Parts: sequence; C-alpha cells; structure tokens
Amino acid sequence: MVLNENPRIVLAGSVYSTRRTLQALLRHRMNLVGVLGLSAHKAAQVSGYTRLDDLLENTGIPYADFENINEDRVAEQLKIWQPDLFFVVGLSQLVKPDLMALPRIGCVGFHPTRLPEGRGRAPIAWLILEQRPGAATFFLMNEAADAGPILVQEPFEVTRDDDAGSVIDKMERALEKALDTWLPQLRAGHWNPQPQDASRATFYGRRAPADGYIDWTRSADEIVRLIRASSRPHPGAYTYVNDAKLIIWKAEPEPHLPVKGVVGRVLDITPRGVLVQTGQGLIWLTEWAFADPGQAPAIQVGTSLLLKTADEIVRLKKRLQQLETTLENLLSHIPHRSK
Repeated sequence: MVLNENPRIVLAGSVYSTRRTLQALLRHRMNLVGVLGLSAHKAAQVSGYTRLDDLLENTGIPYADFENINEDRVAEQLKIWQPDLFFVVGLSQLVKPDLMALPRIGCVGFHPTRLPEGRGRAPIAWLILEQRPGAATFFLMNEAADAGPILVQEPFEVTRDDDAGSVIDKMERALEKALDTWLPQLRAGHWNPQPQDASRATFYGRRAPADGYIDWTRSADEIVRLIRASSRPHPGAYTYVNDAKLIIWKAEPEPHLPVKGVVGRVLDITPRGVLVQTGQGLIWLTEWAFADPGQAPAIQVGTSLLLKTADEIVRLKKRLQQLETTLENLLSHIPHRSK
C-alpha cells in the first residue's frame, strides 16, 4: 500500500518512550499536527511519567493535556487536527474503538516485546522475571490488546544482570533504532503492516505493587529477579522489619560463602551490603530504603525479614482481646439512662 507522502500524525502518551518517539518524529521532520500529554495530575499513578510540551517550544505544534484518553475533548481535538495516524505510546489506558476510528488510516501502538509473544500488561517486569528477550514493536492497533499488524520491530536482549531501569534504557535505544528505520519509509508514503501469527501469541497478566512482596522462602535467584523487575521506575520490591516497610532497590546473589542461616534472617552486614538467607542460597541487599523514613528500625545481624504468620495472628488476637477488655471497662462506667 502507498500512502500520501508525510502523513498527518498526532502523538499521545505519558512516559519516556513517548518522549523518545516525539523526539524521533521531530528529528525526521514528520508532519506532526498535534501532541496530547497526560496531565500532571495523574503523574503519581504512572511509573516514569514525563511531560512532553517542553519539546514543542518554538515548533508551532499544538499541545493539549488530557486525563483520560477516551474523554470527549480528546475526540474533539482529533477531529480538529484530522490525523492520518494517531500514535499512542507509553499509555496504560485502553483506547476505545470509537476513538481508534477517528484517524483516517489508524492508530499506531507500541509494545516492548517480540509480538506476538508477550502481549498484555507489565511487559518490562515480566521480561526480567522470565529473562526473555524483548523488542521495540510498533503495530497497528485494533480492538484486541497488542494484536494488530506489525509496522516495525527492533529486538533487544535482556540479561540476568538487568533491572527495570537498564531494560527500559535498552528498550528506548531499540525504539529509536526502529523509528530511524521506519519513519523515513513512512514519510515517503510506504505502508506495509505485517499480520501477527496468532498461533504464537502469549500473554502477560497485570502486576500490582503488592506483587513486589518478597517471599524469603523462594530461591535467591527468584528473589533477585523480583527485586530487579520491581526496581525503579517501578514501586520496588519490599519486605518488613518489625512493622516497618523496607523497599529493596538492588540486590545480588552470593554463590560462594559457606554460610547457612534461618530463612529471612540477616546473617552479616558489611560495606558490600546486608547478607540474607533465602529458601535456597544467599543474597546481598545493596540498596534499600524504608517507606517511612520516620519509622526506620535498626537492621542488625539476626534481624528477621520474614513475617511469621502464626506469630502475627497470635499477637493480633492478644491485642484484640486487650482492646475488647478496655472497651468493656469503658462501657461499664457509662451510666444507664432510664426510658
């Protein structure tokens, strides 16, 4: 298929992959007729949030904020800008069919896996957890998630030493390379989407911050992968010291020390970090922070990071009994009123 040369493009998004895409569109002098950026009011809900409007200074390209990509004013803005292609990059909100139908040609999405493998949610974390290679993939969106024809795909490797930040760096470099390959073709009017092989499709499910909880009975390798998958810009893997939430940002396995201890217990503290026994093997915690700096108990050799469920239940039952007794005593001193 041959398009008109330099088709009209609108971009929407909220994170660094969006920003890199915008930089590429500007660098290749694409016919960018408008940019939509997620409002800063939503920044706390988005890992790696960034604004886009600063890149548009002195370009004359219009910019507008939005909070929900499917709100009426976004549709109205698209009708005004009349794009051929609507790029939606780095946005976790699903685009409804009515909005996808507005661009003359279609909506272009982005996903960091080797589609059709790895469709779905939280792909960066899953790539690290599974130690699978990724790819910067631009595709033509349809009603099924990440299932449309592929426009360009640039692979990148994920190694056992990668964390979320380093994988995102690799993804962004691959994204730039993919766009540097594809955008000149698009500008010249070439259009050749390749259908995905649905029989090869795999799917990733949603991950929530609570999925970063560390189960110290797991192996050292599993726990280190979880910590790396949950690291910045994600919320972080976490454990507890007494009742204080401890976020672990970085860790590495210890394969050589002939040390054995109780699972979840701190075995040593050195300039290298904090050595902890797991269900199978040892790990060093090398960067951490308490969620509440005002609640930061000391970490010492012998400190347990493993919540003992039975002990916690007994403690809570005792506390509940104390509260019930206190309440009964208070009620017994309240004078009864006669009717």
